Parts: sequence; C-alpha cells; structure tokens
Amino acid sequence: MADLLARLADAIGPDAVKSAPEDLAAYSFDGFSQSPPPRAVVLPAGTKDVCAVVRIARACGEPIVARGAGTGLCGASTPTSGGVVVSFARMNRVLQLDAPNRRARVQPGLINLDLSHATKEHGLFYAPDPSSQKISTIGGNVGTNAGGPHCLSYGTTTNHVLGLEIVDECGDVCWTSVDEPGYDLTGVLVGSEGTLALTTAIDVRLMRVPEDVRVFVAAFADVEAASACVSAIIAAGLTPTALEIMDALITRAVEHAFHAGYPTDAGAVLLVEIAGAREEAAAAEETVGRLAREDGALSWRAARTEAERAVLWAGRKGAAGAVGQLAPNYYIQDACVPRTRLPQALHAVCAIAAEYHLQIGNVFHAGDGNLHPLMLFDRRDPRSVAAIFAAGSAILEACIALGGTISGEHGIGHEKRDSLRLVFSSADLATMGRLRSVFDPSGSFNPDKIFPSGAGCAEVRR
Repeated sequence: MADLLARLADAIGPDAVKSAPEDLAAYSFDGFSQSPPPRAVVLPAGTKDVCAVVRIARACGEPIVARGAGTGLCGASTPTSGGVVVSFARMNRVLQLDAPNRRARVQPGLINLDLSHATKEHGLFYAPDPSSQKISTIGGNVGTNAGGPHCLSYGTTTNHVLGLEIVDECGDVCWTSVDEPGYDLTGVLVGSEGTLALTTAIDVRLMRVPEDVRVFVAAFADVEAASACVSAIIAAGLTPTALEIMDALITRAVEHAFHAGYPTDAGAVLLVEIAGAREEAAAAEETVGRLAREDGALSWRAARTEAERAVLWAGRKGAAGAVGQLAPNYYIQDACVPRTRLPQALHAVCAIAAEYHLQIGNVFHAGDGNLHPLMLFDRRDPRSVAAIFAAGSAILEACIALGGTISGEHGIGHEKRDSLRLVFSSADLATMGRLRSVFDPSGSFNPDKIFPSGAGCAEVRR
C-alpha cells in the first residue's frame, strides 16, 4: 500500500493522489449505492499522467476504475475491491474546436452542458442531454452511452462520438476514429463502462442550433391516453426532438418544486418539443396540437418565450430531485419497451407497485419507450429496501416480456449485471467476454461490472 501511494505521488505529484479516509469515502459511491473505499484516488492532469497511473496500478496488482462526476445510476464508477479510482475532474477542457466542420475534441472530465456553452457563440451545440447534463461529464456519458430527452431525434452519445483517445491496459495510448476503415472500435468502446480502456480525449460531433424551437404541454386523463398521443404523433410521420411523459405523482412534485406551469389536476402530462426551420416547426405545431386534441387532451399550452421553455425543461430534468419532498429515498429503474407497448408496461408497473406496497412515479422518454419508474422508499427500513429491489427486478422482467430490454441509457454497472442473463445467453456472454479479453486480458479495468457474477464469470472466461 505504501509503495503504491509513493509511486503514484512520485509519478503525478502528491497533490494528485488522495489516500485520507475522508477522501476515499467520497469516491466510494455514486447515484446508485455505496461501495468499499478504494485504496487510492488519483486526479491526473493529462494523458501522460493516466499512462503512468495505469502502469503503476498494474505493477502493484490493483484494479483501475474510471470516474467522471459520480452521477451514474448503476454502480459503474465505484470500486468493488480496493483499487485505484481515476477521477478525470482535472481533465475538463475543450482541447480543439473546429466550428466550420462542427467538431470538437474534449477531455473526458468536461461537463456535458459546458460544451454547449463553449460552442454557443458559433451557433453550435452538443446534442446528448441526460437529465444530469449540468453535472455529468462527457467521459461518463461515453462510458454509459447516455441519452436524454432529445435522443428521440438526435440519437444517443454513440451517434455523436467521432473518435477516442484511449489508454490501454499496458499504459499505451491509442486512437480510434469512425473516419478510418476497418472495425468500428469507437462504437465498441462507447457504452463499455470503463471495462476496456481509459478514455482520455473524445472527438465529438456538434450540431447547429435550430432556427426555431417550440415547446408544448398537453394534459391527459391518464398515462395511457398520453402514450396513445405519442404513438399518433410518430404515426403521422413527425419526429419531434422530444416526447416526455410525467404521471400525476411526478407532475405534482415537479410543479411544487419548480412552479413551471404544469397542470396538477391531470393524470399525466406530455411535454413536446419541436425544432427546425420556422415554417416546418409551425406546421408541426399545428399537426401535433390537432392530434393531441383528437386523443383527448384536456388542455394544450405552448411556451411562447425562451424563459417559459427553460423552466418547463428544468422541471422535467429535475423530476428525480423533486421527489425528495415525497420520500427520504428513491430508486430509479431504467428499461425500454417498444413504443406501442408503453400502455402495457405502465399497467405492469402499476400492478407491481400494488403487489409490493410501493409508491412509484413514472417519468419517461415516451418517444423511444424508455421507462424510468421512480420507486419511493426509506433506506432505514430493511423491508422497504428489499421491496424496491424486488420490484425493480419485476419491472425488468415485465419489460423483457413485452419485447423490451433492461437498460436504455443508464448502463449495467454492478446493479444489473445479474439481470444480463435475462436478455443474453451463455454463448452471448462468452462472446462478449472474449471481446473484453482482447482489450484487457488481465481484467484490470473496472472488474465485477457488466458481466454476471458467479457462473457468469466462468461463461465469460470460457
């Protein structure tokens, strides 16, 4: 232990190495759970430092866990057995901005929203926008292939990553690029949750700020009616930039916290955003409004100013925080179903809530069928904790039965690794394991993540 700390301090400076108990404790949890503390935390200043850290950690037999802002919701950025946590908090700059070609090269510790702020004067923005975009890092977003409300139109992180600088298990630097012929290694690395390499720079695609942005709120009697309207909008050939639904429980909590103007007497609200050329946006507004009324909208309101749009989005993205007024804790699930199966999925969530005597609020990306049930509980009550984990597993199984999957954007991490067997066979897992072993034969990067525990380890190593 002393040798590890001494070597790290000598390589990257004592100020960049943390080993005090209070420091280590701060890096032992994320948005999902708390884990045993690491043996050391390092804050590299650049790629050279990362290379040194990887070589020293491997020489000392210590696993390596990459960490962005710690906002992950599946335990992907926390250690499971000591090791070295590599925090990219100090690698947070825009390295290059190529506005004419709408590209940028950034460090992994750059806050998501900061990139759009840095490119706004050029009429550009970075599209992936998870609800945590004010604090989550682009490196963390790459690790989980984060999405967000606007992924319906713009796609997830993988659609906006053009290349990666990575440090492999030997401490060597490699570059990948979607512009080069051959295997799409960039696509392999996005969503790998730090199990294949450490990302030290990211080439991203930027988009032009649309000429016109319009946001609307429709109130419905229930989530089924709101979901039917979503299907009608897509069936009409429209692709809004966002289609978000909140049920009554979430809407009331959000309105109480943000005073955004959401109707609190509705069973569900549908938040719609349309962006594009002014004439096209106006025509889409007319069509969407008509479809909403045909599907029984109780009310339809347009946000006419940028300030009104901003507060509506602040409420939607702050939904998880807003439920803090309803219970001491919440557990958020992340699953996907085909868009047309949303009503059945929501019925299943309601039945599971009744079975486990839980209060569950629904807030989700309706446009692509990405559910986020928020299960309210008190972690001081063991029965309550057991109920929410059992209910979470039941929700995943229900979504799979409807043709869905166990994660839309949060990743697998430690939380869902055993659930991976619900959607993949042993042969599938073994194939993934062989891919991982090509990048990281020793299993140094983020061990005990993604792949199932127990028998799954043998399947992966076979």
